[in-house]
Amino acid sequence: MKQPPSSLPKACAQRASRAERTNKSFLALSSRSRHTEIVKFLAQFITSATDPRQFPAPSAPEIAFLGRSNVGKSSLINALVGTKIAKTSNTPGRTQTINFFDLRRPGRPHAEMFFVDLPGYGYARAPKELTVQWSRFIDPYLQSRPSLALCLSLVDVSIPPQPSDIQLLHWLRHHDRTFLVIATKADRVSNNQLRKSLAALSESLGVEASEIIPFSSKSRIGHAPLWRAIQSAASIPTPGTAK
Repeated sequence: MKQPPSSLPKACAQRASRAERTNKSFLALSSRSRHTEIVKFLAQFITSATDPRQFPAPSAPEIAFLGRSNVGKSSLINALVGTKIAKTSNTPGRTQTINFFDLRRPGRPHAEMFFVDLPGYGYARAPKELTVQWSRFIDPYLQSRPSLALCLSLVDVSIPPQPSDIQLLHWLRHHDRTFLVIATKADRVSNNQLRKSLAALSESLGVEASEIIPFSSKSRIGHAPLWRAIQSAASIPTPGTAK
């Protein structure tokens, strides 16, 4: 998908306010102590899809990973699960399918949630006919997937806010999708620059700076709060909480 879904209407203020309230409520559930233990999950690749007919039957909650090409989606997924289940590449735009991964805690017989890696957008070299094809299966997934519990919108904190990222969040708000902004590559900037970049993202994306999770795949920055948010969206209790 060269750009975020193209069906974005120009006016979506009414639904935006409702979506913002939903996200604030969701984040409140996810803001537990930073010392909460991270649950270990086993992860495995399930299938790739280029057509809605190839999607797995809806079952466990799904966490979708969205972002511009080269924002670090695959690296983030691999860092979260502790193994290389998502393919990484130095060439932007290599992911051209929707990839589904099964996650479960040790000893659990069935998937408790799915990670869903979507093709990156904003890559100018992707063939036009391919990006048109992407819109035929990415738009339906984001619009209609009943098991989609949370959209993680990945943005690169080391560069200025991009129009395509702003457009994506408008689109998610319009379709009442719960989302969370993840500022990747946080290890590449100083603490002072990180604060400035988060403030710029907050203003451009229309979210509170405190509601953006800085993340680094190379360090442990952001891993615990992101896992808490994911588990909350999937209704999986963290250690020490009621089941």
